[in-house]
Amino acid sequence: MNNFSTQSPPAGGIERFGEEAWQKLLGFAQLLESEGQLRGLVGPREMDKLWSRHILNSTALLEFLPHGSELSDVGSGAGFPGMVIAAIRPDINVYLIETMERRADWLKYVKDELKILNVQVIRARAEELVGKHSTKFVTARAVAALKKLIPWTLPLVSENGSLLALKGIRAEAEIDEAKKQLKKYSAAWADIYDVDVWGTDEGTRVLEVKKK
Repeated sequence: MNNFSTQSPPAGGIERFGEEAWQKLLGFAQLLESEGQLRGLVGPREMDKLWSRHILNSTALLEFLPHGSELSDVGSGAGFPGMVIAAIRPDINVYLIETMERRADWLKYVKDELKILNVQVIRARAEELVGKHSTKFVTARAVAALKKLIPWTLPLVSENGSLLALKGIRAEAEIDEAKKQLKKYSAAWADIYDVDVWGTDEGTRVLEVKKK
């Protein structure tokens, strides 16, 4: 047992997401609280920000995903944002792409424990999937700067699809630094959206790269 407290979930989750989705998010938080540190997925000092910085932050992408979408979450790690999106949106098929065995095992465990049926875990490097796997949307959070992220992710984005990356204050600079990669990997444009995140006063930024 650690000495770091876990952040409580915000009130009104059922009204916001529906009872089934909210129960899955609560279950996910409980699994992370009980096993996340033991499995090396979430640092102890992150537990007091588990909802605001991780779970709720992941929900910022929901408004960018039309009904019935398919998405690939590259570098899923503990399950942000892909597992959160899958828990809330059963209409979306979510592929969680993760290279590390222990993290892939964790994602499969969460899927089974919480019965999140619209998830498929793919243990592979993103580069290994080029030409074999693509979806309309690819998501990423805390994986790499955009110039490194583009070669890993845009080849997995289907025509006219989008990379959706959760970013911070350097988003504009990252776009500027990635001009060469944006051109090389057939990006039509890149834009940044400031998103207010429900349940927390911590907003976030979504960087969208549209593929030609």
